[in-house]
Amino acid sequence: MLPFKSSTINFTDKGRGKTVVLLHGYLESLEIWNGFADELSRTFRVIAIDLPGHGLSGVVASIHAMDLLAEAVDAVLRHLDIDKAFIIGHSMGGYVALAYLANYKRKVSGLCLFHSTPFADTAEKKSSRDREINIVKRGHAEKLFPLSIPNGFANENLEKLKDETERAIAIARQTPPEGIVAMLEGMKARPDRQILIKETSTPVLFILGEKDNHISFDLMYSVAQRSSIGEVLPLKNSGHMGFIEEPQICLETLKSFILQH
Repeated sequence: MLPFKSSTINFTDKGRGKTVVLLHGYLESLEIWNGFADELSRTFRVIAIDLPGHGLSGVVASIHAMDLLAEAVDAVLRHLDIDKAFIIGHSMGGYVALAYLANYKRKVSGLCLFHSTPFADTAEKKSSRDREINIVKRGHAEKLFPLSIPNGFANENLEKLKDETERAIAIARQTPPEGIVAMLEGMKARPDRQILIKETSTPVLFILGEKDNHISFDLMYSVAQRSSIGEVLPLKNSGHMGFIEEPQICLETLKSFILQH
């Protein structure tokens, strides 16, 4: 645990070699990387972080802006005397990874947007987040988990990955209501980072699920193609959870990309 603002940040530190930072998504925690992080730590030093308001990390503000969460990530890296790292962000964690690149560019050796986008929320998406906020504030956060978590997996994977889906729901249930609200408010307010992706000289790996229920594969593929120093891994049999749905090809591609950069 590391003191941060008015609370603490929880993180794990495994392995040796080039430093890789794992940033989880909304309603997740560093536990979502269990297994995947262990495999990466055979080759790299892997830092997995509970972002504020999730897992064992405390809530530090009423709005968890992406820049604030990037500051939390930097606090962990400074605490560990790490001056450069490869940042992997899943979904919401990708928003934080982009904020980290925007604010701490010299500390980023490379970036992976793992089922994530550089877009700001649309008006429709903001309205959807407002509905979730209202559900949570009325004391019914439990209603979110059985619907939103399975939707992260490709429909045809739900039966064979039933145990993994249940584990993801159990992780989501650990998220405190105030953490959920702070994160939803932060995602609503995040800026568009398309220009950053287009103009950055930092290597970027895009991992995209062809059956993603949250992100348009075709749209993100076109964005990835505009990146001057990017690579794309399309996952034919994945939705929004490729590190669980197709872990082996994700691990192989990530290891190769990180070692190259």
